[in-house]
Amino acid sequence: MGRTMIWSALHQAGRVPPDLSVQQRFQVQRRFSRRVLGHLGVGLELRGLDNMGDGPYLIAPLHEGIADVLCLLRLPLPMRFVARREIFDWPEVGPAITRLGHLSINPEHPLGGFRDLWRGAESILGGGESLVVFPQGTVLGLQTDFQRGVFEVARRVGVPILPVALSGTHRIWEHPFAPTLRYGQRVALTVLPPVSAEELQTGNLETIRVRTRRATKAAALAPGAPPARFFEPDRDGYWDGFRLVIDPDYPELARRMDAHRAALVTETA
Repeated sequence: MGRTMIWSALHQAGRVPPDLSVQQRFQVQRRFSRRVLGHLGVGLELRGLDNMGDGPYLIAPLHEGIADVLCLLRLPLPMRFVARREIFDWPEVGPAITRLGHLSINPEHPLGGFRDLWRGAESILGGGESLVVFPQGTVLGLQTDFQRGVFEVARRVGVPILPVALSGTHRIWEHPFAPTLRYGQRVALTVLPPVSAEELQTGNLETIRVRTRRATKAAALAPGAPPARFFEPDRDGYWDGFRLVIDPDYPELARRMDAHRAALVTETA
């Protein structure tokens, strides 16, 4: 029933007028989110909303799964999302996110992906909407690192970054690791204080990146929060061929991934 309802809602979203205003797109997406989360019985706890102004922001959330999008749409901000290019080819999902004007990038092509992100961000943020960019670039788990590109784009466009911690969404649907759709799951979404446009212009981006990564992950692991997703390569696979960097704050996993990839290069040679 859940899958049928979700596909039906996506089918409707893929047929909205192509020239929606910012507020019309906001309302369409909010209705979609409310309908699906309500059907799934998600217990969503919104925290830190007083840290958020009117925007627009470059929103930088943790990434656990597809349900992250549904939960983020409960924030009172008009927003669009950045998604991997192949998602735009998925049945029902692709037509919906194309029609709603979300941004396609190819993260496996670093230069082209960054260029598409920068140009798209200028257009979307300049029109008054916030743009959601998942700085981990993957749903593998908490131990994946934050990529620098998100911070560089925010500096170039001149907007603040809004960090958001999410935990528990992976329990709703662990795509691509498991097909099970679970009901009644608890999710925490915590909005952290923004990184100002002024600090991004004048500060050290690497220092800001590491500080933001650590603060966001600490919020996801706060006492009482739903369990976050942790990456285990022997269970989840090593994702050879994908851009994947392990957070150096998890040195044992980083060592395992480096050893695996070094062995893979040796075997290929």
